Amino acid sequence: MKKKMKIRKAQVKTASELLDVKYGKVGTDERHRFQESAHLFYISEMLKEARKDANLTQAELAERVGTRKSYISKIENGKGNITLQTLIKIFETGLHKKVGITIS
Repeated sequence: MKKKMKIRKAQVKTASELLDVKYGKVGTDERHRFQESAHLFYISEMLKEARKDANLTQAELAERVGTRKSYISKIENGKGNITLQTLIKIFETGLHKKVGITIS
């Protein structure tokens, strides 16, 4: 088990440095797990906002895309494991939004 370093606030000057201290450097397993969780959170928040902007309930969105309300709820709460195909279907078919992907 690795020992957590005690870092004073004055030593951390950027968000990137804070992430390095808290979750390890980019490329480490711990940082990778954190980044995956962060991406799921971002997707869940985008879905929730887009659904609300469209004045749809979770049940109405689920009906549009042929799934269950519980699945939409899981995704919006960052608990569901979603495929790219399903994500695109929810946004494009259910919410009439275009999905763009950037890889850097």
